[in-house]
Amino acid sequence: MYHWAPRGQGLVEYALIILLVGVVVIVLVALFGTAVGNMFSTVLNNF
Repeated sequence: MYHWAPRGQGLVEYALIILLVGVVVIVLVALFGTAVGNMFSTVLNNF
């Protein structure tokens, strides 16, 4: 019987996790980027 050895499976899983994290970060920056930038500007201007 043929046994498939998943040698590259771990690397693919890590790549998918990194890709997912990247997509989430891009979406969060797109949604909240200006708000966070304005908040930091306000904090720095009042400091």
